[in-house]
Amino acid sequence: PTITGFLHLGGLRTALYNYIFAKKYQGTFILRVEDTDQNRVVPGAAEGIEDMLNWAGIPPDESPGRGGPAGPYVQSLRLELYRRASTALLDSGAAYRCFCSPQRLELLRRDALRSQQTPRYDNRCRHLTPTEVAQKLSQGLDCVIRFRLEKGVEPFQDLVYGWNKHEVAEVEGDPVILKGDGFPTYHLANVVDDHYMGITHVLRGTEWLASTSKHLLLYKAFGWEPPQFGHLPLLLNRDGGKLSKRQGDIFLECFARDGFLPEALLDIVTNCGSGFSEKQMGRTLEELISQFEVGRITTHSALLDLEALPEFNRIHLTRHIENQGLRQKLIRELQGLVELIYGDQQVDPHVLENEYVERVLLLRKGHISLLKNLVSSDYSYLWVRPSVSRQQLQTISAEADEIGKLVLGLMTRQAAALTVEELNKDLRSLQRQTRETKYSSMMQLLRLVLSGRQHGPSVAEMMVMLGAEEVCGRIHRALSS
Repeated sequence: PTITGFLHLGGLRTALYNYIFAKKYQGTFILRVEDTDQNRVVPGAAEGIEDMLNWAGIPPDESPGRGGPAGPYVQSLRLELYRRASTALLDSGAAYRCFCSPQRLELLRRDALRSQQTPRYDNRCRHLTPTEVAQKLSQGLDCVIRFRLEKGVEPFQDLVYGWNKHEVAEVEGDPVILKGDGFPTYHLANVVDDHYMGITHVLRGTEWLASTSKHLLLYKAFGWEPPQFGHLPLLLNRDGGKLSKRQGDIFLECFARDGFLPEALLDIVTNCGSGFSEKQMGRTLEELISQFEVGRITTHSALLDLEALPEFNRIHLTRHIENQGLRQKLIRELQGLVELIYGDQQVDPHVLENEYVERVLLLRKGHISLLKNLVSSDYSYLWVRPSVSRQQLQTISAEADEIGKLVLGLMTRQAAALTVEELNKDLRSLQRQTRETKYSSMMQLLRLVLSGRQHGPSVAEMMVMLGAEEVCGRIHRALSS
């Protein structure tokens, strides 16, 4: 990736497909940072991208952070390699020095646009003699190095798009491969690096498909064996529009901050695309690796429906809650969220105890999409006692006191082993002991006592989450207020 910004969903998908392809065939997944356009480099972006790959659970085997046998993995630290490569092309006649000024190139561009043609360099300096080149160099004129595009490119077999070729020499001018500041363009850098790093397979965005013939001409000029290329179709919004980086809501940092699990992001970006025999929600990374087949990637754009992400997250969050090791991590996270959100209110210390928090997680499993849902106002009663008066309860049923006493008696008998199923039966039985209160009214009354709210989980579930002691305390306080 370039480091002109932070890792977004499109970049994650490209990295993920490379990762699962490498792991499927016991290969090596390499992160190499492109920073050859120094004007666009964002400080900290390189570290941020690697941090997000680690967060997503697809860490590179070799990278700027981890190092490796083919380093350095940042292109600005490999300038001598590109200089030698471009000199070799100059010596063989496959490249030449171009002295055209930026002003001349801008005029060419404007003339082409005026004529409704695609701007292209007219290859003027291709025809300079060695004497003319030496003369211009002796005058201290600035120059770049361009690669001679030749007609008659050979077709190549793309892993996704099949047989392909683009007669680049007919539609483009000779491309710059080494700029005046000594930095390469992508075309030279990626070819040189892929060769010296021993890259065998490249999966990259479809926007590079038309440039591949150009890159293959460079491999041919060097006398090197090229890797196999596979171009991934675009990742688009559900309506077919481009993912907007300007909105800032497609960057991984945003999803991590909002509490989405990395597994949910990996799941949704592969589910909306291709490479698998069928669409299936809830795939783990191990399943993605085992089920992936590069030949199943289609050329259709992948339409990403981010409105479905909470459902993907709910599935993976449920899996985390069910796993004892992962559940311990969620307990710690939820304790931190409770302290953050409700720390300035009168929180009873027992609501931060592991046993209590774990009970809440297990009972709300499958009902929440994000861990932070449990600290929303809907669930505030779990962490802060509601303020409910006896008068409020009596507006629901004149038998509020009797119902309270019946439930207190039940809690005393059942305290040892509260289960949702048993409590549901017991509450039905208690309602039959009232004179005129309907079951629905009794539930409304108890829900108000326990949570201060009209809606929420079943009363039995609330009781199990809160525990017998807390339930009794809330009933006593409400009836005595």
